[in-house]
Amino acid sequence: MNQRRLMIMRLLDARKKFTARELAERFDVSVRTIQRDLDYLQQLGFPLYTEVGANGGYRVLPNRILPPLQLTEHEAFGLFMMMEYLQQVPDFPYGSIREQLSDHYFSSLPSDVQDRITRMSQHIAFLQNHSKQPEALTTQIIHAAMEKKQIKFTYASRSGLKEIEVYPIGIYYEHGYWYMPAQKRERVLLYRLDRMQSLAILHQTDTSVPTLKEWLISTDDREKIEVTVRFTDFGARLAQSDILFKLMKDYEWRGSVPPEEFPFMARRLLAYGPEAEVVQPKELRELVGELLESSLAPYRQDF
Repeated sequence: MNQRRLMIMRLLDARKKFTARELAERFDVSVRTIQRDLDYLQQLGFPLYTEVGANGGYRVLPNRILPPLQLTEHEAFGLFMMMEYLQQVPDFPYGSIREQLSDHYFSSLPSDVQDRITRMSQHIAFLQNHSKQPEALTTQIIHAAMEKKQIKFTYASRSGLKEIEVYPIGIYYEHGYWYMPAQKRERVLLYRLDRMQSLAILHQTDTSVPTLKEWLISTDDREKIEVTVRFTDFGARLAQSDILFKLMKDYEWRGSVPPEEFPFMARRLLAYGPEAEVVQPKELRELVGELLESSLAPYRQDF
């Protein structure tokens, strides 16, 4: 394609209307040459249409295909909003390119689409509270998981700082935090990335480590205990957005939970306050009660 035809595409893609004579004068060629150029572009699939009449001319279809991807305008708006949302997620893998990619993509769009996106952005916001992650941690973990390599890091647990060596399975993002399931000997343990420090990728490899998708669909063969949690009406509405309790029925959630997960579940339930009550087992019920007592202790000192 010659330079003139590329320039015609850019002119028309800005949603301006041109007559064949105006284009001919702009490029100093005959009207017939311009008409051949326009016929050529239409044969390539460029979505031109003609407006007839005294004020007629050539335009591009309103929901046309946009560069750099083969997207319609609505798809372009949606993609830009998705990039805006991802910028709110801390330490997104390869996140250093997000702003650059967003700017590059935005600048490649026709000016009228840029204007509409700018106006649209004044009417939408993504308000979330996110934890602050160490820079580039997610990217390092993904590389280690792909290569089946062991990692070493310092972890801030409830009992203090610990040196951990595990094989990462992958990462997932939930409720404002990144989590890393990792294999240690025969067990899979879960770590929160915002509690990790000083990560290093080691040379040891283990090809038996599953992928994250394989782990998510695998059967948990740990010993489990039946758990029942009863919610109030308001608690049930709160729990609708909680993936842990998505299978609730008639204000009750029932499921089998490994005892090792009780501390995690108890803290999760603590956030519901009086809107959720553990019916069984006794161990989990007592654990939630202990957390409530420790939460009240600082306030009781005032009485």
